[in-house]
Amino acid sequence: MSPAPHPGPFFHGTRADLRAGDLLTAGRRSNYRPEVVMNHVYFTALVDGAGLAAELAVALARQADPAADPGAPRVYRVEPTGPFEEDPNVTDEKYPGNPTLSYRSTAPLRVLGEVADWPRLTPQALRAWQERLAALLADERAEIVN
Repeated sequence: MSPAPHPGPFFHGTRADLRAGDLLTAGRRSNYRPEVVMNHVYFTALVDGAGLAAELAVALARQADPAADPGAPRVYRVEPTGPFEEDPNVTDEKYPGNPTLSYRSTAPLRVLGEVADWPRLTPQALRAWQERLAALLADERAEIVN
């Protein structure tokens, strides 16, 4: 990995209930393809991007098991503990210049604290994102660059 491509601050969206000092590590199952164990931990410099990831993680968990309580969507301010790179899943010829400011690392992210005032999606916007994601995941050619 090359030197840090962005100074931060950084955010991570999830449905996990975390505390300051906790470490987010690679080796967990993907929220988008549960059969995939992720080699990286993902984060962004955009709080609303982390919010989208959190909302989708909760929505996908509810789709997988409607009876389970997946928890609330949460956004955390995080700091990388090691080198990181641009996320190749969203940074390619479709998105030149990394407009989503999305990154990944094999090193853990340290949770600095929860962000309470991130912008929430409307129910209509969340449904639209779920539909886009479902269509993408239904495409057998689509894969997560891990």
